[in-house]
Amino acid sequence: MARKHTLLARTAGEAEPTQADTGARSEYTRRGASRSMLQSLDEMAETSMRMLEGETVVALDPALLEGSFVADRIGDDEEEYALLREAIRQSGQSTPILVRPHPEASGHFMIVFGHRRARVARELGIPVRAVVKQLEDIAHVIAQGQENSARTDLTFIEKALFAARLVGNGMGKDVAKAALSIDDTLLSRMLSVVDTVPREVIEAIGAAKGVGRDRWEELKKLMQMPVQAERARTFVASPGFAEAAADQRFNLLLDELKTVRRPKKQESSPSVRRFDVAEKAVAVSTRDAGKTFTIALTAKDASDFGAFVSEQLEALYEAFQAHNRPSTGD
Repeated sequence: MARKHTLLARTAGEAEPTQADTGARSEYTRRGASRSMLQSLDEMAETSMRMLEGETVVALDPALLEGSFVADRIGDDEEEYALLREAIRQSGQSTPILVRPHPEASGHFMIVFGHRRARVARELGIPVRAVVKQLEDIAHVIAQGQENSARTDLTFIEKALFAARLVGNGMGKDVAKAALSIDDTLLSRMLSVVDTVPREVIEAIGAAKGVGRDRWEELKKLMQMPVQAERARTFVASPGFAEAAADQRFNLLLDELKTVRRPKKQESSPSVRRFDVAEKAVAVSTRDAGKTFTIALTAKDASDFGAFVSEQLEALYEAFQAHNRPSTGD
């Protein structure tokens, strides 16, 4: 298993990696990662731990900032954001964000981490406190991923999407593992969930706070059948799902997919007959629906005749039984 990195987590004087860590790294190398790549990722991770220490903090115009080229969140928790906004409004921004010079727009900057703090500054009309670092793309995403991992801000599915985007952008699995401080097994499971659960379903569910790997894998298994995946797409597009609270959506979909939907048994169409009796003196209409048999009479004497037939029903039923009774013979 690859050595785990933690942003802003190790303090001075903390113990060096143990022999078990060294053995783990050897195993990692045997799996095919080159020693030079592993060391370079380790160095960038160690650097990211000290990214803000002793650096000059500057005030930047939020209008000059652009978001990271790799998104790491699904929407925003507006309640938490409102608390952050009020705290900054009252006491100012205590922790600077990290930015790097924009690779394509001179005089502008790309946010590495601190998107919500930048959003608050933009809304309040105040400068944002930031540290500016010259970073390449790989160092950028490692710092971004580890800062969020250290704060435990990202949910399992947000981390899974972040990993998938890194791999999809050509960063490679080694970078994804270093950025999120995860091993091969967890990365494989994350990518499997994102590959199986349709992206529009994930976006509709949202960040799913409190929903961990095991429950996402349970959902993944339910959606491996195309019919279930299509059923999920239809369900999350319904008005009721969109109106549900964010912390309820995952469970709503999981319960829906666990419910067995049996096709309704089609009922046969009732048999209808119309005929006349007594030289058309009485028009008769019958409707046979299996357990229901209806007779309708139409004539000037329909009321009296219907009452007469009703009075004869008991005798008629006895005759019916006698007619259907099997003969025993001699």
